[in-house]
Amino acid sequence: MLTILGFAMIATFLVLIMMKKMSPIAALVLIPALFCVFVGQGAKLGDYVLDGVTDLAPTAAMLMFAIVYFGVMIDVGLFDPIVRGILKFCKADPMRIVVGTALLASIVSLDGDGSTTFMITVSAMYPLYKRLKMSLVVMTGVAAMANGVMNTLPWGGPTARAATALKLDASEIFVPMIPALLVGLAFVFVLSYVLGVRERRRLGVLTLDDVLEEEKETETVLVGAGGGSGDGKVDLRKGATGGAGAGTDAPEDDARDEDGFQGLDPNRATLRPKLYWFNALLTVTLLTAMIMEWLPIPVLFLLGAALALTVNFPHIPDQKARLAAHADNVLNVAGMVFAAAVFTGVLQGTGMVDNMAKWMVDVIPEGMGPHMALVTGVLSLPLTYFMSNDGFYFGVLPVLAEAGAAHGVSPVEMARASLVGQPLHMSSPLVPAVYVLVGMAKVEFGDHTKFVVKWAALTCLVILGAGMLFGII
Repeated sequence: MLTILGFAMIATFLVLIMMKKMSPIAALVLIPALFCVFVGQGAKLGDYVLDGVTDLAPTAAMLMFAIVYFGVMIDVGLFDPIVRGILKFCKADPMRIVVGTALLASIVSLDGDGSTTFMITVSAMYPLYKRLKMSLVVMTGVAAMANGVMNTLPWGGPTARAATALKLDASEIFVPMIPALLVGLAFVFVLSYVLGVRERRRLGVLTLDDVLEEEKETETVLVGAGGGSGDGKVDLRKGATGGAGAGTDAPEDDARDEDGFQGLDPNRATLRPKLYWFNALLTVTLLTAMIMEWLPIPVLFLLGAALALTVNFPHIPDQKARLAAHADNVLNVAGMVFAAAVFTGVLQGTGMVDNMAKWMVDVIPEGMGPHMALVTGVLSLPLTYFMSNDGFYFGVLPVLAEAGAAHGVSPVEMARASLVGQPLHMSSPLVPAVYVLVGMAKVEFGDHTKFVVKWAALTCLVILGAGMLFGII
């Protein structure tokens, strides 16, 4: 009976969030609470939730302060020189532009937010693709795959969800996975090079002077992320340039300067050019400390966010403005983690997950039991594409982990294997950020899907193969 109710609870949760009848946070709380009553353990719901919240508090803290930290770094201009450097590197060579797209998306993905990554990447690269008549699905596909690999960062979501669902430390999942993820990222760059060469053969190596002689057209592109007044809002302006005069029909000659193709408003009020090297050193130190495990990740980001805010915005009203600008992301992510305490608490406390795992152990052929990590890695491709990360990590992974444990496969191996499908997941129709990507790039979602699915799936398999080769999975 518990097996049936467990699967029914997961199915109800998935259907409701896929059909957008409930938000993930509401579904994570209300559905398990209802099923807890169904199994006759409603009186113990409070204990399940409090135990879950206690276990998940460090993960929520890490996500909250990581989002604030990288949000502030984007606000103050840490990544602006990188954007300008990539645009200069690209010039008008299609191969360089595609590789530059992958590089830019990878770097900006450090903030852990797919929507921000796609906004900055498309706003910087779209004018080049459009003027050179390059394939826009190449841009969206490469950006989505690069972001998918980087989305496995502990503050990106999937790793935190896996750690939350299996009650593990995020660092013990992510740090050993770094070699395999680097192989996956390298594959994305190689693929970008191949796709870029294909575009170069189709179009040839041009100069901006060549393409600017085409008929004039005015495109609406995003040029600000957290710019202008520094309130975290974006500006929709006319033309391809992001400097003064944006918002008017600027002369085409303005686009002859590579620096004219801006992904971030170069005049936003939050810039702190005098503190650039301090912020760069702080970020490098923070990432090094995380990899070397000098302190727990939540503590590192808590200290880093506090220091970044204090040094860059010494006045309290400015600090409040920065926190308010990133409050939506912080609240959504942290709220999701604490809401997950209800789901995982009920699933485990009532014994549902144990019964479902026993059923799965009986169904899976005996010979596959010791290879449950491999099975999980392969299943993560279709499952994370056809369901949300919430559904997969909170609904399916705990069951697979219990089945793996019955055959001696550790939960941490299962958690690592579950990250494999993220390059494909970032193009899932259930991911809101992908609509930001295709919408800004003026690409049909169907065209993007037809192009990216095969390459993203191949990237996932490369990561899985590398993980097995290195003995990580």
